[in-house]
Amino acid sequence: MSGTNTVTLSTSVAHLAQAANLLTAGECIAFPTETVYGLGADARSGTAVAKVFAAKGRPAFNPLIVHVPDATIAQRHVIWSDTADRLASAFWPGPLTLVLPLRAEHGIAPLVTAGLDSLAVRVPAQSIAQRLMHMFGGPLAAPSANLSGQISATQARHVLAGLQGKIAAVVDDGPCPVGLESTIVGLTGDRPVLLRPGGLPVEVIETALGHTLARAGDKEGVTAPGQLQSHYAPAAALRLQARFPRAGELLLGFGPMDCDLNLSQTGDLTEAAANLFGHLHKLDRMSAMIAVAPVPDHGLGLAINDRLRRAAAPRDT
Repeated sequence: MSGTNTVTLSTSVAHLAQAANLLTAGECIAFPTETVYGLGADARSGTAVAKVFAAKGRPAFNPLIVHVPDATIAQRHVIWSDTADRLASAFWPGPLTLVLPLRAEHGIAPLVTAGLDSLAVRVPAQSIAQRLMHMFGGPLAAPSANLSGQISATQARHVLAGLQGKIAAVVDDGPCPVGLESTIVGLTGDRPVLLRPGGLPVEVIETALGHTLARAGDKEGVTAPGQLQSHYAPAAALRLQARFPRAGELLLGFGPMDCDLNLSQTGDLTEAAANLFGHLHKLDRMSAMIAVAPVPDHGLGLAINDRLRRAAAPRDT
């Protein structure tokens, strides 16, 4: 779709049918979920999935999450387990991705898994995402709808800022309520492993399991989406744990404080998560360095700080 104008679609039945038809034709489109906007393509088609990688400029070794409408359909593609059943029953649909071994005859294009023998799969709760998946009738490989490594999109205009002319369409359903990508839990070994903190707090998952999650080691390489060291980054440099801005910096605050933008004046981590990427987009447009106030490292703060650390990490040149 390079060089072609990206169409903005509403959530009407006619426009969702148009979006589903584009997916069937092998195009990639952006659509809303409760976490962030996803850039979806038919997960069964290597050609369609390649367009996602091309539009984002995404490294081919970085796997994608496959979105399906329910756990029964997920089981067509992965080897299910009792732990998967417990987590899916508790948190699907919702902001949780499970990484499970691929089933024989899984039907998923190899490019989706980046050569791994496992698949990241999620059931989104957002109603428009659900309607679109049912109308399309197949699994959707869908990373966040932004240029690779840059700030994730929580509104349709964020999608267009980076991907205009690179994708067929974006379905606009306003801001995403969670505002952070899904939490990813690996279920390919003997014990569940936290692969990426996200929109479902780790403590809630551990309560459902009755035990703590193991943590993925830094030396294990990329085993799930969203694990690259430098990721979710604005064009401007970020300085973390800042109490006050330095000369030439804009301050992204948390809690009651003087700042240029505040993730949550009341210190509410749910509000802060929903505001994170949108506020980074706003500050990035001001073309200044960004200082970020400390955010508590528990609950959704764990995921917020994960995104901030990756956004502030040294970048490839």
